[in-house]
Amino acid sequence: MDVVVVESPAKAKTINKYLGKNYKVLASFGHVRDLPAKDGSVRPDEDFAMSWSVDTASGKRLADIAKAVKDADGLILATDPDREGEAISWHVLEVLKQKRALKDKPVSRVVFNAITKASVLDAMANPRQIDAPLVDAYLARRALDYLVGFTLSPVLWRKLPGARSAGRVQSVALRLVCDRESEIERFIREEY
Repeated sequence: MDVVVVESPAKAKTINKYLGKNYKVLASFGHVRDLPAKDGSVRPDEDFAMSWSVDTASGKRLADIAKAVKDADGLILATDPDREGEAISWHVLEVLKQKRALKDKPVSRVVFNAITKASVLDAMANPRQIDAPLVDAYLARRALDYLVGFTLSPVLWRKLPGARSAGRVQSVALRLVCDRESEIERFIREEY
């Protein structure tokens, strides 16, 4: 029996029907680790090393996955086929390695774009490894979100009481809006 990890419990139930009794399909319920909201979770001076934490609910789900994997022949990571899905698979794999739950069991990654029997079976027939560049893209985005938000949000709170946060995207978008507004204010009408 192989353990298959997907993101949602609804998908797990449907995919379990498609795959049958030789597979146990479990849900991660989305992301299983995050960066704690404290200084030092991302360390730029240490090649952007990150300290991850697992909340209680995710810890229980990861323990269930680890327990199932110990009795399984292998692990199949079947989270969504995007950057976040790849990251979830990577996080699950990293935690299972830390728990020494895998031993020498084979681990593969499958992706499908539809929850149909044909699509799922086709994906299972074409496994691959985790896409490291996609995980790197996730890690870069997450580090930037953390560093920008952690650095700018306290400044924003001091300057604009009631403001909530300053993020990587909204800060740049706000800058563009402000620059454009300044251009409009400086505009001098001329005869054409």
